[in-house]
Amino acid sequence: MRYAGQAMKLLGLTGGVGMGKSAAAACLAERGLPVVDTDELARQLVAPGQPANAEIRAAFGDKFFDSGGALRREALAREVFGDETARRRLEAILHPRIRDAWQARAAVWRAEGRPAGVVVIPLLFETHAADAFDATICVACSAASQRERLAARGWSPEASAQRIRAQWPIEDKLVAADFAVWAEGGLERTAEQLRCILRELELAPVVQ
Repeated sequence: MRYAGQAMKLLGLTGGVGMGKSAAAACLAERGLPVVDTDELARQLVAPGQPANAEIRAAFGDKFFDSGGALRREALAREVFGDETARRRLEAILHPRIRDAWQARAAVWRAEGRPAGVVVIPLLFETHAADAFDATICVACSAASQRERLAARGWSPEASAQRIRAQWPIEDKLVAADFAVWAEGGLERTAEQLRCILRELELAPVVQ
């Protein structure tokens, strides 16, 4: 973990799929911290007319696009999470662009004089992005809660298992992270853990 004196602290928020990253990010946003979610950046990057859209079409074919040129994300997800070679081909198209996008957002926050900013990156450690952050936070929950949350999204057990296998085991993420949030017991419990982390990072006095 690196501290940057009076400079903006950039926080990387990660965790297992369905384990509560979005809820934790919302808690931080409510405290006035700017937040960017790389899943949302990915949606923007694959929109019709974007270079990544055309590159994905060339790599995977027209069947993953609707008549308006929009990427059929769920159909492509079913394809790539069942085929590691295909998944890595997609990641090679998207990950460099996603990194450029969140780094550009962080540069804006620095120019605005923000005390801190948060980037939500599900694959933070898998993409070797940890060194770009002053601190990393991993959100985790029990395997049973994870399965329940993914089922509530309408994912089949097979689809859930494929997504989970595509990430580091949560135990490894927790070991690698500077801070951990155990996302069980409701949003207030998550929020309290995050408040403790902000105090540890000496950010509590400068955010809401």
